[in-house]
Amino acid sequence: MLHGRDKECERVGRLIEGAREGRSAALVIRAEPGTGKSALLDHAAGERQGLRVLRAGGIETECELPFATLHQLLRPLLGGLDALPEPQAQALRGALGLARSEGRDRFLIGLATLTLLAEHAPLLCLVDDAHWVDRASLEALLFAARRLDAEGVVLIFATRAMERDVLAAAGLPQLPLADLDRQAALSVLLEHAPGLRDHVRDRIVEESGGNPLALIELPRMDQDSLPPGPLPLPHRLQEAYQERITALPPGTRTLLLAMAAEDLAAALRATGLSLAALAPAEQAGLVEDGAFRHPLVRAAAYQGASFAERVAVHRALARDTSGHRRAWHLAAAATGPDEEIAAALERTAAQAGQVSGYAEAAAALEQAARLTPATRDRVRRLTAAATLTADSGQSDRAAALIDQARRLGGASAELARLRARVEFEHGSPEAAWRLLLDAGPELLVDAARVAWSVGDSAGLLAVRERLDPGLAAMVTGVVELLSGDPGIGLDLIRRHAGLAPPRGGADGLQISATALDLLAGDLVSARDSLLRLAADLRSRGAIGWLPGVLTVLAETELLLGRTRDTTATEALRIAQDTGQVRHASHARGLLAFAAALRGEDLAQAGPGTGDAGRDGDSGEPGRDGSGGEGDWAGRAQAMLDLGRGRFEAALDRLDLLAHRPHGVYFVPDQVEAAVRSGRPHLAPVARFESWARASGRPWARAVRHRCLALLADEPEEHFEQAVACSELPFQQARSRLLYGEWLRRSRRKSQARTQLRASLETFEQAGAAAWAAHARAELRAAGEAAAPPADDLLAALTPQELQIVRLAATGATNKEIGAQLFLSPKTVGHHLYRAFPKLGVSNRTELARLSLFA
Repeated sequence: MLHGRDKECERVGRLIEGAREGRSAALVIRAEPGTGKSALLDHAAGERQGLRVLRAGGIETECELPFATLHQLLRPLLGGLDALPEPQAQALRGALGLARSEGRDRFLIGLATLTLLAEHAPLLCLVDDAHWVDRASLEALLFAARRLDAEGVVLIFATRAMERDVLAAAGLPQLPLADLDRQAALSVLLEHAPGLRDHVRDRIVEESGGNPLALIELPRMDQDSLPPGPLPLPHRLQEAYQERITALPPGTRTLLLAMAAEDLAAALRATGLSLAALAPAEQAGLVEDGAFRHPLVRAAAYQGASFAERVAVHRALARDTSGHRRAWHLAAAATGPDEEIAAALERTAAQAGQVSGYAEAAAALEQAARLTPATRDRVRRLTAAATLTADSGQSDRAAALIDQARRLGGASAELARLRARVEFEHGSPEAAWRLLLDAGPELLVDAARVAWSVGDSAGLLAVRERLDPGLAAMVTGVVELLSGDPGIGLDLIRRHAGLAPPRGGADGLQISATALDLLAGDLVSARDSLLRLAADLRSRGAIGWLPGVLTVLAETELLLGRTRDTTATEALRIAQDTGQVRHASHARGLLAFAAALRGEDLAQAGPGTGDAGRDGDSGEPGRDGSGGEGDWAGRAQAMLDLGRGRFEAALDRLDLLAHRPHGVYFVPDQVEAAVRSGRPHLAPVARFESWARASGRPWARAVRHRCLALLADEPEEHFEQAVACSELPFQQARSRLLYGEWLRRSRRKSQARTQLRASLETFEQAGAAAWAAHARAELRAAGEAAAPPADDLLAALTPQELQIVRLAATGATNKEIGAQLFLSPKTVGHHLYRAFPKLGVSNRTELARLSLFA
């Protein structure tokens, strides 16, 4: 019986009941050692009532072994791997050592974990001592936990109360366990030690602080020899265990020490002892069924041994083990620098990296660096460890490793690039730019990219001075595109970049075909290329690269006028999962911009949009600016102002953002805001004319005519040219709205209604509510009683439902949709079940016939 835990048991019971009804949930039980986390998990297992139970527990000596706990938890389900999509099954087999790995990404492994659990629901998964779970397992399990929805899976973690840990940052519901009150503590004592004398019972209750483990263990002490002063409670529980361990025979103590570092079978082989040596520990209540009764017993057995004893046991275990386990035991037994052991750990890191055990590989390299005699090799291993640590989302730890390498004299280009990467991710592009600029010629390209990303023309010019003529001309083109003549800039970039040069490259400022499409206004081609690239990354499991690609794809979708695109939502979620702060902030800015196009107040626009510009939204260009994220947050407010008729405010904001990346796309908005606010002399129409000429895109030429119409005394010919192009329907609708207004003011109401009606239809289909309201008002003024807004079927869908139904409309199966969106097939089916009635359909065939997803 769990005394004093009624509320906690009730909460766990509700989760189990929900799983029986097809609902999923995750929970983190957090408490001090000995407070009853494991007992609450035992209670949950006893209350399963029809749920299959999977259990696993973290082990301190295995916390650097990638996927050790995941294998322990999923082992009963591994016969069902064939039911998973092949890329997921292959990734999970490789992670668990069941097949040769090809370096699949950790998030593909997380998705496979989610799918496997969903296939065997209803399930109750219990993970004890999560603070000792290896990082790779924890990432996979948290990936699954954050995406649980309608599978009938409950995942409960039990962990120690810690100020900062991965579980605390995961955003899962928390259940803190407090110490027991006096009445519950008395009940525990009466159940486990009914024969205590009154004064002993009172003393234990008083000094235990209500720690359940202390209440159970301390009555084992001799009542007649209780020490004077405070009892070893509860923060000295380990000391109490150590007293009992010290009283054991030497052979038993040695066996317990070996068990603390390896499993029982390995410990017996390494020490040459028999199971009989374990009997005294069982009699003392320290071991049960060949395992430690509590993690604190394991800690006491290991930490209470002398250094010489630990070294001897690890050497014995190293002789009995092989591979990565042998390397770790040799490292634990090392008494000084040892290149042979360091090299073995480096090989272990390479093997861990092949199964996406980034944090584990980094830990092995860090330990290898500590044991490396040669300074040069130590710096190299520290640099590699820092790179892997940054890849795993631990940028603070990466910064500490970088500092270690620098103190040893590390000054390689790789180290400088990594330092700049961490600075940039932490929101310091000025520091990143300076590091790259000063690092040498091979990193000048990276310095130019940083300057471009924050719209820093001065930074680009400083880089240009150090480049060869060809690359210098390229940078001149980028500067012109940002803050000079964008037509000249685009011509220069095209001339020196070619139409389809390779992406990236350390030998020059190369612009990919996709980037060039964006610079030249070919949004449809850019979108198609980015979709193919994202699909390729998904198929290869290269999920870590997805946030950057998805944010650019989201930008492209928004420039196309797709206000309901959910790409930025996905980018934000994956960026948060991978710890990519910059991409997460960028995605928040894009979500804010989409909300503005829909006419929503940014504070209520959805998750993360209200603070989209928190990393900087001044609009002032420079290396200390926020880059894309702040730009898009500022543009969001400007578009909201423009759509609601606040033209002066819109112009002021757009002027501040005029010379940032993609700024040329918003020059027509500047022109409109300037004219409508009575300041036509501030309209930068010549800038857009130059770019439209160089671009050659029909939509750009049409929008140029719209700008000229706003400034012309006789605008009709320009308006006719503006509305004739349908390459970008949203831009065409903007032109129709302005043309319709002019026609109405010219008392040509019949013609005005034609233009306004068409613009209204496009805006409503796009979900651009503010623009639609404007068009509807103009249509009424032109003499047509505009119909009320038609029911916006897509607006009734949640972002996740919208993603799913769009893919379902293409014929994708639940498994295929789940693989793309990192959801279980059951969750996909659940969302389709909820979305169909909102759309007025009952099956996929009817869904495919809708014309809502063009």
